[in-house]
Amino acid sequence: MAEDLYAVLGVSKTAEADAIKKAYRNLAKDLHPDKNPGNKQAETRFKQVNHAYQVLSSEQKRKLYDEFGEEGLRDGFDANNARAYRQYSRQGGGARSGGGSGVSWEDLFNNPQAGGGGEASDLFGDLFGRAGRGGRRRQTRGPDLESEISIDFMSSVRGTTLELRPQGRTSEPIKVRIPAGAEDGSRVRIAGQGGPSPSGGPAGDLLLEVHVERHALLQRDGDDLHLDVPITLVEAYRGAKITVPTLDGSVSVKVPARTQSGTTVRLRGKGVARKNKEAGDLYLHFQIHIPISDDVAKLIDELDDLTVGDPRKDLKL
Repeated sequence: MAEDLYAVLGVSKTAEADAIKKAYRNLAKDLHPDKNPGNKQAETRFKQVNHAYQVLSSEQKRKLYDEFGEEGLRDGFDANNARAYRQYSRQGGGARSGGGSGVSWEDLFNNPQAGGGGEASDLFGDLFGRAGRGGRRRQTRGPDLESEISIDFMSSVRGTTLELRPQGRTSEPIKVRIPAGAEDGSRVRIAGQGGPSPSGGPAGDLLLEVHVERHALLQRDGDDLHLDVPITLVEAYRGAKITVPTLDGSVSVKVPARTQSGTTVRLRGKGVARKNKEAGDLYLHFQIHIPISDDVAKLIDELDDLTVGDPRKDLKL
């Protein structure tokens, strides 16, 4: 049985976002691998805490989890069709019964490698294929279907091709191209891959909503990207040439002499590039990194004697 994500963080199901964040930070601090080298149990627990926070800190994912449990977090899960199928089953039309968030059903879409046959009940057929038999009817277009897919950050900015297989179909998987520059919440329409017509007409379309996972270092603002770059105290004071990563590979960047933490350098055209649109920029935010050691502590004591004036004298609100 999957572990309750609220219990993982030690919060109630009615906890506010701030309480969830606070609980996560406290646990992550204690369980971080740097504080527990070689401790496999702490490492496993750390991963569980991270997963729980990724779900419960997202309003949309949290709603899906509250309603469907872990099933609602799987790639391609379609909440609307799941609700319709559950209601249909409760009315006696399906091979399986409902039962709240504990109901067992297969996702509308399955990764081909993950398997999943669904012979007991074809979701498409149960929901849309029971148009009246035996009478002549006007052919109508099948319904559009909506689903969701999660992709990693780099796939969203560079573009990627996914393979999805509608449940119950034996044909080749559907190839879906996610264009470069796709943002969280972007929608992709795949013609003719929706629900079948109840009267033999053309199938509807499939509407995929794209969710983009967070990147560990990069932050996105429109087509611009932001990256914190650590530099040494010597590099900040004397100036230096350093190498930084970009989407197109590493580049050399000049750190001006007397650089302060928070100084920003813009790399034009190194942000997100979308078709028929000028590429965004990459903003580097220099952060002075001070190592912790006894030698550094002695040097800091010497520098303290040279400090002149109050650096916060103009800090007024």
